[in-house]
Amino acid sequence: MAKRQFAVTVAGGGSTFTPGIALMLLKERDRFPIRKIMFYDNDAERQEIVAKACEIYLRENAPEIEFGYTTDPETAFTDIDFVLAHIRVGKYAMREKDEKIPMKYGVVGQETCGPGGIAYGMRSIGGVIEILDYMEKYSPNAWMLNYSNPAAIVAEATRRLRPNSKILNICDMPIDLEEKMANMVGLKSRKEMQVGYYGLNHFGWWHKIYDKDGNDLMPEIKKHVAENGFADGIAETNQHVDDSWKETFRKARDVYAVDPSTIPNTYLKYYLYPDYVVEHTDPNHTRANEVMEGREKQVFGACRDIIAKGTAKDGGFEADAHATYIVDLACAIAENTQERFLLIVPNEGAVENFDRTAMVEIPCIVGSNGYERIAQGAIPQFQKSLMEQQVGVEKLVVEAWIEGSYQKMWQALTLSKIVPSARVAKLILDDLIEANKGYWPELK
Repeated sequence: MAKRQFAVTVAGGGSTFTPGIALMLLKERDRFPIRKIMFYDNDAERQEIVAKACEIYLRENAPEIEFGYTTDPETAFTDIDFVLAHIRVGKYAMREKDEKIPMKYGVVGQETCGPGGIAYGMRSIGGVIEILDYMEKYSPNAWMLNYSNPAAIVAEATRRLRPNSKILNICDMPIDLEEKMANMVGLKSRKEMQVGYYGLNHFGWWHKIYDKDGNDLMPEIKKHVAENGFADGIAETNQHVDDSWKETFRKARDVYAVDPSTIPNTYLKYYLYPDYVVEHTDPNHTRANEVMEGREKQVFGACRDIIAKGTAKDGGFEADAHATYIVDLACAIAENTQERFLLIVPNEGAVENFDRTAMVEIPCIVGSNGYERIAQGAIPQFQKSLMEQQVGVEKLVVEAWIEGSYQKMWQALTLSKIVPSARVAKLILDDLIEANKGYWPELK
């Protein structure tokens, strides 16, 4: 019997990552058959460049797949099975402000951590909830696979505002790091490992890693991380990694040193070594500038070239192999595979000695009816204390968005481990409010 074919809407159709995701869907269609791909974005001009190039590619390589792009929600979300959501409200221009405004005050400016992540979260909540509502209105049986950042704040918002929605919040960073760890121990793929992990998004730790035969891989991986962070795991075929990311992978060595009983997510460097990060960041040229000068120009240049030539042959498009986890997750739901994934879910006792309402990132078993948490037991005092502080930030941000509360936003920034004082928190907040007019709800 022929496999069922699926219709997918990519929310964030104008993203630089969208061509790679579209090609990945084509590459994986033997195990995840596609009948329709639809792009949706509220920036028609930007999306059209990406979509026209992808349309040419699909016409040449998979003409049987229906393709479309639109800014109309009803068109985008009618008759679909999955929404792949990776929106960036405010695009890279606002990311640049997220990174540079805190740096004015000697505070880490980062896309998802600290004040930058809080600012981005306040922009993202409304956009993700809007897309979720469109999906449920026009395709109530569909699932939303959300990897829009900052995932921790977005996940808390969906828990509070849409607790019964069919949404799975997931992040690719642990997946990338697991691939690097697999490389360290000579495995072909992270799928040959079984892990224990706990934390919040961009704020977690591996405490168990086994191979398929049950052999403990932690000692060997720890040796690599103690010496070079995750740098040893960068595959030879992936040497084009940006210098700023290579530095982040190396810095994991120092993050690991704080607690050698676990292996940390790289983003913890922003919380445990904020002085180092500020010292090694150019306040006038941040990661947002690197992306705009690099990936942004490359992807849109390739799209315009394909459109001008009328063919995608030798057009420079590549499938985003790193994003195959999205198809893995969709297949788990579609075919009830009961595969394990790290998801961002309500704790409900999975981390035994932690807030039951916290949105934790832990291994889950996924099937056609959603997910089941895999208990991680009680966690050490160090991690528990850090997580309690950070989850307080995330909850206060969502409450500030819901209530339009200036006070709670000030509290959120003050509570952030990255921000040195309430005075500095208020200075940053006032600047962020001015920069985010039209994006944030009005705070009173």
